[in-house]
Amino acid sequence: MDPVIVAGAGPVGLTLALALARRDVPVILLDEAEVIADAEGLRRSRTAVLGPAAAALVGRLGYPGVHNEGAAWKGWRTVRRRAEVTRLEFAADDAPVHIAQHRLEDGLRQALLGCGSVRIVAGCRVDAVEQDARGVTVHTRGSHETWWRGSFLVGCDGPRSTVRKLLGVRFPGRTAVDRHAVAVVRAELPEPGVALLHRDPPGAPAGQEVTARPLPGGLWRLDWLLPVQARALTPDALVERLRGTLAGWCGSVVPYEVVGSADYTVHQRLARRWRIRRVFLAGDAAHVMGALGAQSVEEGLRDAENLSWKLALAWHDGASKVLLDSYEAERRGAVGSRLRATDQALPLLRASGGWQTVRQSLLSGSARGHAELLTDSHLGRGTSAASRVYARSPLAVPAAQSGSGRAGASPLVAGCDTPPGGRVDDVPVTALDGTVGRLRDRLGRGLVVLLVAPGTGVWESRHWLTAGLMPRLASAVAALPTAAELLVTESYPGATAHSVLLIRPDGHLVTAMVGCRPAELYSYADLARGGPPTAVGGDIGEGVDGTDDGQPDATDRMPQDGSAGARVSGRTP
Repeated sequence: MDPVIVAGAGPVGLTLALALARRDVPVILLDEAEVIADAEGLRRSRTAVLGPAAAALVGRLGYPGVHNEGAAWKGWRTVRRRAEVTRLEFAADDAPVHIAQHRLEDGLRQALLGCGSVRIVAGCRVDAVEQDARGVTVHTRGSHETWWRGSFLVGCDGPRSTVRKLLGVRFPGRTAVDRHAVAVVRAELPEPGVALLHRDPPGAPAGQEVTARPLPGGLWRLDWLLPVQARALTPDALVERLRGTLAGWCGSVVPYEVVGSADYTVHQRLARRWRIRRVFLAGDAAHVMGALGAQSVEEGLRDAENLSWKLALAWHDGASKVLLDSYEAERRGAVGSRLRATDQALPLLRASGGWQTVRQSLLSGSARGHAELLTDSHLGRGTSAASRVYARSPLAVPAAQSGSGRAGASPLVAGCDTPPGGRVDDVPVTALDGTVGRLRDRLGRGLVVLLVAPGTGVWESRHWLTAGLMPRLASAVAALPTAAELLVTESYPGATAHSVLLIRPDGHLVTAMVGCRPAELYSYADLARGGPPTAVGGDIGEGVDGTDDGQPDATDRMPQDGSAGARVSGRTP
């Protein structure tokens, strides 16, 4: 089998390459590395907020320094005028991690350098793609003007993705949804480690918002909401805003140092198709988001986590069309849900008199509704958390069948609070060799079969390995059609004793059942891999039908915009 080709070496491309390499899949990583004007100031103003699961993924892949080089927030405050309306405190293991994007990329790149199965090719750009039933051929120009042969190609090459244009995939959406000025400053602000969203600060125009999010080393990222159609802020105007904000929070203008700044506009876009045969899109090449605090980087890392285990399975053992199609069905559906939630909230939050509108529309006079909606959007909670659940995944047992395997049965037979397709909670677990750890740290290697067995924590594993369900369950797990690990936990939210959870490598639940029923467990594991695979290197189908974009699907010959030589065809050079 040829290596997987990844186009784009941003956070998503690096994470995908690293996740594939950890599963013994060879990778060619094509790094365009464009030079951007005023790159240093823009580079330092780019940051990423990673939820606990995303931070754990990065650490598990080989960059544990994400927790040291990023700032784990202690809490979040939402303030309107001078009154605090929302305050959240974060436990140490459930805190968002805020990190400079260039540090995240450097850490992932260093981890990749230790993977002998990854070749990083710098200074080249994709300008042609050809694919056939057994692989993909990619042509690059720049420092390496040549053809590359791969088993699959993943375009992680940003919102102006060349790969997406070569595939002829439309990228509809909305332009200029929000606009912000950003400054990264070194200063001493009140409540270090606590992020702040301030709505309608005293002395500011109505509807003004400013956020302060802590970074390591006494740094803070400040974002000001700007009128979409206004002119770009001059350096003097930015300094004026900064001084006014600091004076409002601290009583006077405290000493500060501007480390980086930028003025950027937020767009919302969603690619019509994320897979055409052996070519996939991920990250900003597939979706652009960022209004109301949505984190494109974190969603891109979820793309990489979802796709990596499926491509690894396809590379090693072959994969069914259902498995490969499930990437688009799950991730495009999840991101689309988050974009819809943002679109529904924006008119309420951005309209003139928005506070009053939301007060009347949401909570019948409660001003807290506005603050909660803003807070949920920034932290990915409430309706914004839809991207964490693959509600219609073809790899999950429908809720009506979960727990019993019979249509019409109650979804609560196993008593599990996590719905099929949802991301599982991080609970303490014990492996069969007695190793104790967290469930989150055991993900990524294969399927996980988790037995809920109260009382096992007080006994050594050798005592309960031969007791109760364990012998039969261990035998059933060993006979599954794909690699799986059996773990034990004392408890899981909503689960009864002897519940068995089947969990995918990316931490999403396939199903929960009570007791050990080997035949059903086998059928669920087969469902999780999308059914029997196509032979390695075989034709894996066209991809999800994308004719809803109003354009004919054309996978034969698609020139890049402005390039007569770019193409996608069935010819092998």
